[in-house]
Amino acid sequence: MLDLGFVRNNLELVEEKLRARGADPAALLGDFRELDQARREAITLAEQSKARRNEFSQQVGALKKSGQDATAVMDETRALKDKLDELDKTAAQLDEQLRLSLASIPNLTRDEVPAGKSETDNVVVKTHLADSAHRTWDFTPKPHWELGETLGILDLERAAKLSGARFAVYMGAGARLERALISFMLDFHTSKHGYTEVLPPFMVNSKSLFGTGQLPKFADDLFRCSDADAEAVASGEFKDNDHWLIPTAEVPVTNLYRDEILDDARLPIAFTAYTPCFRAEAGAAGKDTRGIIRQHQFQKVELVKFTRPEDSDREHERLTRDAEEILAALELPYRRVLLCTGETGFSSAKTFDLEVWLPGQQLYREISSCSNFEAFQARRANIRYRPAVLGGKAKPEFVHTINGSGLAVGRTWLAILENYQQPDGSVTIPTALRPYMGGLERIVSETRQ
Repeated sequence: MLDLGFVRNNLELVEEKLRARGADPAALLGDFRELDQARREAITLAEQSKARRNEFSQQVGALKKSGQDATAVMDETRALKDKLDELDKTAAQLDEQLRLSLASIPNLTRDEVPAGKSETDNVVVKTHLADSAHRTWDFTPKPHWELGETLGILDLERAAKLSGARFAVYMGAGARLERALISFMLDFHTSKHGYTEVLPPFMVNSKSLFGTGQLPKFADDLFRCSDADAEAVASGEFKDNDHWLIPTAEVPVTNLYRDEILDDARLPIAFTAYTPCFRAEAGAAGKDTRGIIRQHQFQKVELVKFTRPEDSDREHERLTRDAEEILAALELPYRRVLLCTGETGFSSAKTFDLEVWLPGQQLYREISSCSNFEAFQARRANIRYRPAVLGGKAKPEFVHTINGSGLAVGRTWLAILENYQQPDGSVTIPTALRPYMGGLERIVSETRQ
C-alpha cells in the first residue's frame, strides 16, 4: 500500500506511474482527492468540537464550584457530544473508503524499470550457458510431457481423473526427482547463502493475503476455504479466523512479522521455505494446457528477506543471484530479464524474472520472479523496525520486503527432463543432484503402473 501523504502530495506522479503500468488512474484513484479532503475536514471539525467540549467541561466545573446554575452549559455539552459522535462516525467512514481506495492502487515502479505493455518490452539483462540454449541437437528434443509419459514418471491422465485439469501425478523416479530438488534447494540456500529454513502453514487468513497484496484484488485467483467470506473480503473486512490455500510461501513467511517492530540489529532477515502452492489460475483459460507449466497445485522453494530501506537494492540483487546459483549448479541455460512496467506485479516496484531454456518447446519460460516490494507490503502488514539511532529511541519505520522463487520446483523438474534428455529417451541426472537421488545417474523407462 502506498503512503497516504505521499499520494496526496504527489498525485500527478502517481497518475503518471499508473499510466506507465497500463492502468487507468481515474478508475483506480476515483474521487481520491475529494474523499481525502472530506476526511481531513471531518477530522478538523471533530478536533475543534473536542476542544470546544473541553472548554464547556471546564465551564461546568467552574459554575458548579461557584454555586451557579450550569444547566445551559451542560445542555450545550450534550448537544456537542452528539455532533462529535456524528463527526467521528463520518471521519471513520471516509477513512475506510480512503483505505479501500489506497488498497486498490498498485505499487509504483522504479524509474529504471523500462516502460512497456507486454513481455516483448522486457529487457534481457544477462544470459547463462547461451551456447547450450541454442545448440544443434543430434535428434529432435521432446517436450517434458512426452518424455514424462514415455518414461512412466508423469501421469496427467490419472491426475485429471483424481482432480481435474491442471494437476499432475509423479511416479517412481519422477516423484523422487521432485523430492530431491526440494531438498537440494533448501540445503543450498541454508548452508551456502545463510537463509533460515521455515515450514509455515499452507492455509492463511484474509489479513495475511491482504498484507502481501493478493487481497482484495486477486481473490478470484485463489482457492478459498468454505469459511472465507468473499463478500466480506470485497468490502475490506479481513478476518483472523477464515482460511485460504496459499498461492506461494511468500504470504505466510512475510506475515510472520505482521504488526511487529523488528530490532534493527536483526536486519536483514532471510528465510527460505518449501511449500505446495495453490492457484485457481482464473485468468489463464486456454494457456499452457499441456504439461505442467501452469498447475493448480505445484511445489516451490521461496526466498524472503526483510531489510532496511537503504539496503533493499543490494539485498534484491543478492536474492536474485542466490536463485540464479541453483540454475547454474544444475547447469541449466537461463537468462535474467528486467520486467517492464506493464508486466511488473501489483505489489512490486522492480522485478527480475529468471527464465530457463526449454529445448523441447524451443522457448524460455519463467522459473523465478525476484521482486523488491520496498515498503508496499510492510505498510499493508504493518511490519516496522526501529533504526539504531538516537539511543534506540528513533521512530519506527517500515522495512522493505523482497522475495523470489528459489526455485519453482515443477518447472525445474521439467527443465531437467528437456535439457538432459538423451537420444534413447532416457534423462541424465545433473551431477549436483545425484547425491539426492541416491547416486542415480539416469532415469530410464519404467514399467507403467
